[in-house]
Amino acid sequence: MPLALIETSHCNVDLKPSPIEPSWIIEGNPEARACTLSISTDRAASTLIWSCTEGKFNWYYDVDETIVILEGSIVLESDGMPPKRYDVGDVIFFRNGSHAKWHVEGYVKKVAFFRATNPLGLGFAVRAVNKLRSLIARRHPPAAPREVSVPAA
Repeated sequence: MPLALIETSHCNVDLKPSPIEPSWIIEGNPEARACTLSISTDRAASTLIWSCTEGKFNWYYDVDETIVILEGSIVLESDGMPPKRYDVGDVIFFRNGSHAKWHVEGYVKKVAFFRATNPLGLGFAVRAVNKLRSLIARRHPPAAPREVSVPAA
């Protein structure tokens, strides 16, 4: 069955337990919950809603991740970055390979957009192919449906 070209969801979904790696927890008993909203056909990109209760923990990023805080606040710190508070509406981008210390102040809920990174050469090739497809599509737009007349019986 082919996938829908457009999928919709909502931020108020049922979240399931998504425990933080115990060795990453620094302080408290943070309880994380999540729900995947979408996954791209090639599985290189996904979107999820994630929430967490109060606590401090490390997080290590193995993909690019962009987040938008929907509820609550956090304090983030990392090497070369002093602690800073972020709250509702803030957007944060974590590059693949980065590390951050999270301090959830009571509760936080975010929407997260993940993208697996390709090796530099492969990424360049994919962009080139996509650019060619875009140029071809502009030169040859899809044909408009034709009206078919049916002779009277």
